[in-house]
Amino acid sequence: MGPGRLGGALTRALRDGKPSGYEVVGPLGRGTDGQGADAVLLCVPDQEIAAAAALITPGRLVGHCSGASGLEEVAPHEAFSLHPLMTVAGPPARFAGAGAAVAGSTPRALAFSEELAVSLGMRPVRVASEDRALYHAAASMASNFLVTLESAAERLAASTGVDRTLLAPLVRATVENWAVAGGSGALTGPVARGDENTVRRQRDAVAERAPDLVELFDALVQATRDLAGRDVAPRQEVAPV
Repeated sequence: MGPGRLGGALTRALRDGKPSGYEVVGPLGRGTDGQGADAVLLCVPDQEIAAAAALITPGRLVGHCSGASGLEEVAPHEAFSLHPLMTVAGPPARFAGAGAAVAGSTPRALAFSEELAVSLGMRPVRVASEDRALYHAAASMASNFLVTLESAAERLAASTGVDRTLLAPLVRATVENWAVAGGSGALTGPVARGDENTVRRQRDAVAERAPDLVELFDALVQATRDLAGRDVAPRQEVAPV
């Protein structure tokens, strides 16, 4: 249920995958009561989950695709959740290889959620209700905040005549290095090298060209120092000898 990007993408992927023993219908519009279905998967905004679930006729499995919400949003139904750990920005979406946070209020509901994930080629992982908000924060930092950061980099590069397409290979290589080596293992650049003179020159350039980004730059520099394990002592003037 839900004709948006995720609902449409999941419907197409499930039909293409032809999960054994299930007929996939939908995506269905608002107000659906779930009659004729054994399970209903709500692909709606978080704030609408409870209202949508309340319309579903009791007696069937009811799930949602929220990363941050627990199963209480669909109570008192036999509940499950399936949150694809990926971004769906448009109609074509490949779920194979992605993670999927799953949960179920009963063994049957949990098994169904895991089966759906596997049928899509995803790797199911159980995330407890008390950990959902933190799990979703991690996902937002890894995806949404990365876009915000790259948009800031794009602004700075554009002011020098460099297009974002030239930054893209750098970003892709960095993400691949992080995936293999983790944060500290993939870290490069002047902060990691301890080249504070270059960092100061960078900051001055940012302050001149995009002063609204200085606070973000400073926060990222400090976080990168922490990751690199570098402490920067206050600058001291040394008298000539």
